Amino acid sequence: MMGGIPQEHGEKIADYATYQAAQKAVSQLVEADIPARDIAIIGHGLRSVETVTGRLGYAAAARSGAINGILLGLLFSAIFVLGTPNAAIQLFVGVMFVGIALGMLMSLITYAIVRRRRDYTSVTQVLADRYEVTVLPRSIHRAREIVGRAVAPAAPAPAAPQPPVDLSVPPQYGERVDPAPPQYGERVDPPRLPDDEPAPPATGPDAEDR
Repeated sequence: MMGGIPQEHGEKIADYATYQAAQKAVSQLVEADIPARDIAIIGHGLRSVETVTGRLGYAAAARSGAINGILLGLLFSAIFVLGTPNAAIQLFVGVMFVGIALGMLMSLITYAIVRRRRDYTSVTQVLADRYEVTVLPRSIHRAREIVGRAVAPAAPAPAAPQPPVDLSVPPQYGERVDPAPPQYGERVDPPRLPDDEPAPPATGPDAEDR
């Protein structure tokens, strides 16, 4: 909603890439009893985006005018029926057609005036590169707690336990098999090296004394 210039400027508590995310944060603050007048959404890097919706011609102008004329006819018919409750249904339908005709005529006249400048219909939007949510100093600490709690990352789920490896089945080619750890009280022999041979008898003066 467009409004006046705020009298006070708040401090930034969060930064969002989309307006919808900023709206969600403001809704959380309002639900937590933060005064709505203390909150503001500030867009940075504003740009205007005009999206072309179709080609504009006399047929399209007449069709658009007829749709608007239906609403105009309903309004005239409601006023006519309220003024004369005993009026016939034919008069009600006649007022409807008059409203449609007036809507088409007004739309065609408008198109004839502006058709030299543009021959298409469009919708204009104002977008921003990022959106800041600001809160006045009197509510800043409470607001930061609420926003921080809302965006805190969830704790990672614990890893699922790996099933025990069946060593009785030979592993497939390229499959790594980790040996199971020894149980309590189980004897583990040290690995024997291929070159683990008895040492040769000692020679020299010491050997003769033996």
